[in-house]
Amino acid sequence: MQNPKLPIHNMAQRHHGLIQEVAEYWTQGARVCLDRHHQPPAVFQIVWAERYTDAIVEWEPTDERTKYSWANEIDTTEAGAYAFVIAAVELLEGLVAVRRADVKTGADYYVAPPGTRPSDLENCIRLEISGVDHGNAATVARRLDDKLEQTASGNSNLPAIAGVVGFRAQLIKLADLEE
Repeated sequence: MQNPKLPIHNMAQRHHGLIQEVAEYWTQGARVCLDRHHQPPAVFQIVWAERYTDAIVEWEPTDERTKYSWANEIDTTEAGAYAFVIAAVELLEGLVAVRRADVKTGADYYVAPPGTRPSDLENCIRLEISGVDHGNAATVARRLDDKLEQTASGNSNLPAIAGVVGFRAQLIKLADLEE
């Protein structure tokens, strides 16, 4: 069986909480991060609880102008992380971004099954997102622990997931917040 594709392209078509410009911005950032370390296609491992999934990531390499436009490593990694973590949650659980989370909620987005109304947060899950450009699996794991701690201190009692992508490490780690 062939590995599934990580759905980082055309995200606004599937995620009600994303407009096209925002989704394209994140995908472009992800492409720049990918270009720093890999040639297309690349395989990323997704780890969530006891599940391990290898996903193929396909992208068009960016041109020099795009790379210069995204020369800030922190901003680029953050944008790319949004695309990768939301895509991983979509791939593994079928959840889509329905709404951006407000500050102090311990999350970046709310995710839910497709068709969930953005005004109905009771059926949503908080999603905290981060990324690291360099580092190995241990670096990704440490950042995930930090994000779980941040999520736990958020002003919300909704269930939560934290996710971190390591672009060099070719790894996406996700974890449910244990209440």
